[in-house]
Amino acid sequence: MHALRHDILPPSGVEFATTLKLTPSTITGSSSQEKLPRVLTNVVVSRSNLLRIFEVWEQPPQISTYIEDERERRAHVRKGTEAVEGEVEMDEGGEGWVNMGSVKAASKKDPSMVSRFHFVREHTLHGTVTGMESVRIMSTYEDQLDRLLVSFKDAKIALLEWSDAAHDLVTVSIHTYERAPQMVSLDSPLFRTELRADPLSRCAALSLPKDAFAILPFFQTQAELDIMEQEQNHTRDVPYSPSFVLDLVNDVDERIRNVIDFVFLPGYNNPTVAVLCQSEQTWAGRLKEYRDTARLYILTLDLMSRNYPIITAVDGLPYDSVSLLPCATSLGGVIVLTSNSIIYIDQAARRVALPVNGWAARVSDIPMPPADKDLGLCIEGSRLVFVDEKTFFVIRKDGMIHPIEIILDGRTVSKLVLLPVIAQTTIPAVAKLLNDDLLFVGSMVGPSVLMKTAREEVPLELPAQQTGATTINFSDSMDLDDDDDLYGDSQTATQATVGATSGTSAATKTRSIIHLSLCDSLPAYGPIADMTFSLAKNGERFVPELVAATGAGHLGGFTLFQRDLPTRTKRKLHVLGGARGIWSLSVRQSQRVNGLSYEKATGPFSAEIDTIIISTDANPTPGVSRIATRTAKTDVAIPTRIPGTTISAAPFFQRTTILHVMTNAIRVLEPDGNERQVIKDMDGSLPRAKIKSCSICDPFVLILREDESIGLFIGETERGKIRRKDMSPMGDKSSRYIAGCFFTDTIGLFDIEATETTPAAHADKNTSTLQAAVAAGNRSQWLLLVRPQGVMEIWSLPKLTLVFSTTAISTLENILVDARTPAALSLPQDPPRKPQDLDIDQILVAPLGETSLVPHLFVFTRSGNMAIYEALPALTSTEQADPPLPNLRTAFLKVKFHKVVSKTFEIQRVEETEKTVLAEHKRISRTFVPFVTSPNVECTLAGVFFTGDRPCWIIATDKGGLRVVPSGHTVVHAFTACSLWESKGDFLLYSDEGPTLLEWAPEVQLDSCLPYRSVPRSRAYSNIVFEPSASLIVAASSLQARFASYDEDGNIIWEPDGNGVSFPSADCSTLELISPEHWVTMDGYEFASNETINALTCVSLETTSTESGAKNFIAVGTTVNRGEDLAVKGATYIFEAVEVVSDPNWTPKRWYKLKLRVKDDTKGPVTAVCGINGYLVSSMGQKIFIRALDLDERLVGIAFLDVGVYVTSLRSMKNLLLIGDAMKSVWLVAFQEDPYKLVTLAKDVRRRHATTVDFFFAGGDLAIASEDEEGVLRLFAYDPSDPESRGGQHLLCHTEFHNHKECRSTITIARRTKDEQLIPQAKLMSGFTDGSLSTLTPVDEAVFKRLQLLQGQLTRNVQHTAGLNPKAHRIVRNDAVSKPLSKSVLDGQLLSEFEVLGISRQNEITRQIGTERALVLHDWSSLIVPW
Repeated sequence: MHALRHDILPPSGVEFATTLKLTPSTITGSSSQEKLPRVLTNVVVSRSNLLRIFEVWEQPPQISTYIEDERERRAHVRKGTEAVEGEVEMDEGGEGWVNMGSVKAASKKDPSMVSRFHFVREHTLHGTVTGMESVRIMSTYEDQLDRLLVSFKDAKIALLEWSDAAHDLVTVSIHTYERAPQMVSLDSPLFRTELRADPLSRCAALSLPKDAFAILPFFQTQAELDIMEQEQNHTRDVPYSPSFVLDLVNDVDERIRNVIDFVFLPGYNNPTVAVLCQSEQTWAGRLKEYRDTARLYILTLDLMSRNYPIITAVDGLPYDSVSLLPCATSLGGVIVLTSNSIIYIDQAARRVALPVNGWAARVSDIPMPPADKDLGLCIEGSRLVFVDEKTFFVIRKDGMIHPIEIILDGRTVSKLVLLPVIAQTTIPAVAKLLNDDLLFVGSMVGPSVLMKTAREEVPLELPAQQTGATTINFSDSMDLDDDDDLYGDSQTATQATVGATSGTSAATKTRSIIHLSLCDSLPAYGPIADMTFSLAKNGERFVPELVAATGAGHLGGFTLFQRDLPTRTKRKLHVLGGARGIWSLSVRQSQRVNGLSYEKATGPFSAEIDTIIISTDANPTPGVSRIATRTAKTDVAIPTRIPGTTISAAPFFQRTTILHVMTNAIRVLEPDGNERQVIKDMDGSLPRAKIKSCSICDPFVLILREDESIGLFIGETERGKIRRKDMSPMGDKSSRYIAGCFFTDTIGLFDIEATETTPAAHADKNTSTLQAAVAAGNRSQWLLLVRPQGVMEIWSLPKLTLVFSTTAISTLENILVDARTPAALSLPQDPPRKPQDLDIDQILVAPLGETSLVPHLFVFTRSGNMAIYEALPALTSTEQADPPLPNLRTAFLKVKFHKVVSKTFEIQRVEETEKTVLAEHKRISRTFVPFVTSPNVECTLAGVFFTGDRPCWIIATDKGGLRVVPSGHTVVHAFTACSLWESKGDFLLYSDEGPTLLEWAPEVQLDSCLPYRSVPRSRAYSNIVFEPSASLIVAASSLQARFASYDEDGNIIWEPDGNGVSFPSADCSTLELISPEHWVTMDGYEFASNETINALTCVSLETTSTESGAKNFIAVGTTVNRGEDLAVKGATYIFEAVEVVSDPNWTPKRWYKLKLRVKDDTKGPVTAVCGINGYLVSSMGQKIFIRALDLDERLVGIAFLDVGVYVTSLRSMKNLLLIGDAMKSVWLVAFQEDPYKLVTLAKDVRRRHATTVDFFFAGGDLAIASEDEEGVLRLFAYDPSDPESRGGQHLLCHTEFHNHKECRSTITIARRTKDEQLIPQAKLMSGFTDGSLSTLTPVDEAVFKRLQLLQGQLTRNVQHTAGLNPKAHRIVRNDAVSKPLSKSVLDGQLLSEFEVLGISRQNEITRQIGTERALVLHDWSSLIVPW
């Protein structure tokens, strides 16, 4: 069987992060304009195989449109009834009084700059990242930019740099150590390589198994390079000298074994490394014989002489030492973090310890002060970060931040002081100081946060109780969005205090306080523990919604994914019609002064409410257009109807009139719909071809006719009329064009560079007409045209100067730059030219973004290819080698376009010969419609909607980049953003359901590949299942409880017996019944504090209580943990969700309870449960039992089978049962009812760990899919006819495919193909511990052969990020076979790179494998639907 493995969601969260100056904007400080935000630095983050680059912007805070709207609303409030200053604050406080002075002072304070993340690029790599560092190489001195060093799981290091030409990362070099003798050992897959770089970038080190480092030295000066050249006798153009492997045991000291952690120390002449190791390993049970076994060695690397002297050796460190933190040069030394204490060690081997609980003195003999009697901190999983030279933060695994001050006595450290908690933040995976005052805390299980630290000196004469205030001001003029609940109460304004006395001046002693404030966060939901499908409403339709249990600890909860962007229908507006177009316009009555119409000035953020809707239909012939307004009762009135079809409409003359374009005329209408002017589109007295599309940009109008000719009109504000504009600079009057649009640049990105020969080439900057003076500001207007031969030109307005020309758009190349050619010719052909597949059908330039708008170029071709380009400032290109030609252009636009998204749609094209009324009615128009929306108070988004039979939203967010999200409609004929009902988040669209007013569902996050909503629950869930009969969610929460150990007689064995010593914690579970409509917990069941849920499923069991003889029950399998001296027990529970009488005030209206039907105690843990033919299958230890539910009150055993060691999963289909085992791999078993027995059909005889097993089938083929804890996907075949299967007793493993991440949960869903079969195919969906989701989809033989050949071409012929090998990434090491078994599964991550290539490159690759580009893209787009 053949299949495609494809990720539908990338990994979530941050595991590694580094800060560096990577992109040129960090050097210049901002993009070319001063008014834009300043770029402070880059942050590069990674998780698993996803690498993302962000810029940290410093910008003034966003002025909320809410303030303007309030001002507008207050204008309607009767004078004297508005709230006084401070009244609102008084109401919120609820105290009934407020200090007016403080309110006024606060309101007048100028808001400071805020720091925000801004997304730049992301890459999915063919390797798992295990470390990132910033390095400076010799070329850094030329461009001032840092380079990025990334290490990978299979012992590779890649050196990457930013290329401005490609606007992307490019690979400088890749260094592989996978063939080093240390990596060949059998246990090397269990080892994780770690990367560290010298602070002065003299070298980098990668840890290898068997206590070795791979050292990569970098040249820093020309002198080093010269010495190297003399030794090598040949010139070098690479920035590094040959790397080598340093074996610590043989080359340095034989006592350096079992390396725990290593760091480079700053301030030394040669690179110096501190290595924490444990030469004699021990554990808690051997502490009487071996304790304090960890050692610290500080050694110098002399890279030239290959000499490695040890300068400091410290032994006798606690056995539970986990990590190192280097101190600043002024202080020297290193901090060692252990489970129970923090130890500072200086260069002279002095140790200063700080215990954080009572265990420290019990597990170690290091001299340390006694721990506070109240102190019982747990600092495993903590991250340390220095915030200044003598203060570092310990961020514990529950997010609590403890500052620790280093107290000096002269030059030596005398003690460490632990200060109270100052804040709670996210669960940390990495903590980095970005610059002096910005702290980044990355998390793998939830949002990552950017915080600002500020120091303040306060006099020491404070009352004692005030110095210990321990809260944090997180409401510092920031919009927290969803994160309020994560970071405590956002109203708290008490200052966070940190400090020790500094006796600098004798007069006033001061102490230093650190304030923390939240700047921004990167949203993430963390690992997927389990998932299930539930029903949700999208508009009027029910759609499947994937509910995943995500996160950990206090960041746990549910994440709800949908395939399409979820919307809510507000009203149906059938009276409007609009099958051929809808436009919602904001038009105001103009004010005339001295005969001149002008519009009263409004604030930049007070976008007007729409006042008019124009809609048009093709039926009845010749079409009808309606002008609708809103009546007082929020209904729609249609005062004006006009025969004929509208092509476009827009407000004109500064929104005082409507410009209305029909198929044969251009009309100027008054706001009430009366006609002011009409221009018939005639050539003398001859009618011209029909107008097929147009673009309106006050004061210009461009029309495009069906015979590919164009017309250009300009409005004259003084007369309030429009006239034709001279187009002679653009060539012959009869020139042909296939697409065109206007664009208004409001951010000043489109900038002109004129040649010296014509200094006044661009006189457009001096506005000549009054209309331009009224409309100008910082806005410039441009005209884009596409000629039939595939040339895109940009003309400046109003003078029509050609400023940009490119032919690369016809093949959708990745970068579009100015070809500097004069205007192309495009005269009409005889016979008329036939439309080509690669003709550009639609083109648009529109801004996209959230807080900063960036112009994007949207292109759609007739063959169904959509490409979206981002406009970027181009460098001045004065190095033109060609001699100036007489017709050479005089002005050049300093802009280039970089492709960010490429997508293919299947087009069902009707024959061009059909020109009937029916064909016109069936015609589907695919157009780009720009919109601006405010889904909530804090957020304003500019996006584009793409209409047609594959409608989608195109949206760019600050932290997620550009996303194309399907709208979920079968077809959308017309679309417009509409604020007629005074909501800035409404849209009006004409779909297969007719004209509908809708809005986005609240709190939808759009920064990932699938739209999702987070439901924070402040606890994690281990299992989740959907109960279909009542449409409820049943979930098992995972909590911590104190654990005490008892003997057989029930006597407690140990109790806490000292200060700072407490009971250990153990997992415990509760069961919750949740309504997916409102996410309220209706009922629950608490298990014993030492009982955890292993398995939870919904089973259909035979019962006499229903007519059908079957009913849904919730089956639960648990483990009862009794400590290490007593055997583990378990239990099986059967629950039923029963409806109860609800209180009328409750929501939801229908209320359910969990009713316990059966509790069955067992001698071993119940690790997996499922149902088969109305019976319950459960595992107990090494046995499988099949039991029947008798009288709804007890379970009766009817069959059993001895199986492996630990059953991880059970799956049933008809009377077949799949058993996955932690040691014995996969078993296929049949269940027979007469007589009852279980028969083993086949098993996998190799020792493999199966964490999940599933049936995978398509047509008449069946495979068994299993995944293990290392992330290896295996497909097994049951084939008794194959001699290797020993008559069917052995399952044959045909395929092994490496995912490199552990799968926790799988769901099998139905996949229905076009050729509808009786039994649908099975599609397997897997959720992983890094938060990614992937699908396994069956592939037909013919399609598989095509895509497999394409995969080979892409592996060889495409540059992969970081120079990684996609083929080797998927190969599983298997010594039992001669060649890898990865042939039968296609790698979706590699195949997705094909869609991004330019068309010419796609044709070249498909030609080599003897197939067509369109066929391959059709195969690909049919396979990658999420569900």
